[in-house]
Amino acid sequence: MRMKEIEKEDRMSHQKETVEQKEAGSVKETPVDEKELLTTEIKAVNDKYMRLYAEFENYKKRVQKDKEELVKYANEKFILELLPVIDSLEMALEHSKNGTTGGIVQGVENTLKELLRLLEKFGLTPIEAMGKPFDPTVHHAMSLVERGDVEENIVVEVLRKGYIFRDKVIRAPLVGVSKNPVEEKGQEKENKIIEEES
Repeated sequence: MRMKEIEKEDRMSHQKETVEQKEAGSVKETPVDEKELLTTEIKAVNDKYMRLYAEFENYKKRVQKDKEELVKYANEKFILELLPVIDSLEMALEHSKNGTTGGIVQGVENTLKELLRLLEKFGLTPIEAMGKPFDPTVHHAMSLVERGDVEENIVVEVLRKGYIFRDKVIRAPLVGVSKNPVEEKGQEKENKIIEEES
């Protein structure tokens, strides 16, 4: 008896499902609406794919550029550490010019030339600043020097050399920059009086 009740319940639930499916079928979308819905979904997925692909390509380019930069400037820190050695050799030469230690001077000169040649081979070049117009992106001004014999904003003294590694300034030269001399008011009056007398 229990079996019969279970079978009866199964038949009733099956009939109920069939009725619900028929009702749902009457509300079911038409094939045209379904096609438009699928087309919209395909476009959305395709757009998402294209954006992701473009983002990945940009990522690959960025990683490649970073890798090239890393390789290009790998020795920068090492070369930057060597610059004080060059400064010391140059100062030794400068101070020894007054003395009579010719052999030592010659040895230091040769060492400095060889070191500079080696560093130039790896991309280090000194910045020629003397007599050039002052450029704040390259030079570091330490002082203003009143000079009447040169134009204003010209480098007239180099306190410490600067260097470029590949195409990057790794140490700016410390320079003195010219400025026009300021005339005193008393001197201007004297000049006017002298001109009036003539």
